[in-house]
Amino acid sequence: MAISIKESPVTTDWGPFSLKGKNALITGGAMGIGRGIAERFVEAGANVMVADLSPKVDGVAATLDGGHAKGIVLDVSDHVATAAAVQRFVEEFGSLDILVNNAGIYPTSLVLDMSPEFFDHVIDVNLHGLVFMSKAAAQQMVKQGTGGRIVNIASIDSVHPSMPGLAAYDASKGGVLMFTKNFALEMAQHGVTVNAIAPGGITTEGASRPMQGMTAEQLEQLTKEFVRQVPMGRFGVPDDIAKVAVFLASPAADYITGELIVVDGGRLLR
Repeated sequence: MAISIKESPVTTDWGPFSLKGKNALITGGAMGIGRGIAERFVEAGANVMVADLSPKVDGVAATLDGGHAKGIVLDVSDHVATAAAVQRFVEEFGSLDILVNNAGIYPTSLVLDMSPEFFDHVIDVNLHGLVFMSKAAAQQMVKQGTGGRIVNIASIDSVHPSMPGLAAYDASKGGVLMFTKNFALEMAQHGVTVNAIAPGGITTEGASRPMQGMTAEQLEQLTKEFVRQVPMGRFGVPDDIAKVAVFLASPAADYITGELIVVDGGRLLR
């Protein structure tokens, strides 16, 4: 089943949502939600470094507004590499004002079939990577002494399971939510806010492919059933998340920290 993508108009006057002159690092930014966030951040005036495991990341950065975006290949599950990425970022831009932790994976396995290696890999990327990326960025923000923003991409599965087979993913995203809240307590004294966004079903390159062991027909049926449960009657698109990320990174959200903003078209209302 083809899923239409709702295009959003270009915004030219960001007002209190402006990121002009801010320097932002976005993980998992080569496609999907991460790329959508990078595009809106550049549009809102930020200088952006897109970090991704894909070697295509430089090409993606080049498609953004020239001179305002750079790319770096990064495996967020490697805490040595995340610290080095922050150092390179500062060398390139002079300071780090915003971190968006978007990198994540969502392979499926029933718990009864799950190996320890499978579980560890999901946690390493989705939680361990986010925690130590946050640590490296926060240390730099504290050093700068000018505050900062950390925006974590969680999931509606942080608070409610969506289907069997995502136990490891759900555990990781539940961890993201509680880490966000506790780290917000720790960083408030430094003027650094830490918030999370919980996307519902979002149309991305990854979501359009059948999961392991699933046929195209089964994916189509699953998609129809998911949309049926969304009161707004459609999947979200990356820009639905990107605009909320801009808000949380901007002066408009100065007094918000430790919060989870659900962006799911009403899915959790069912």
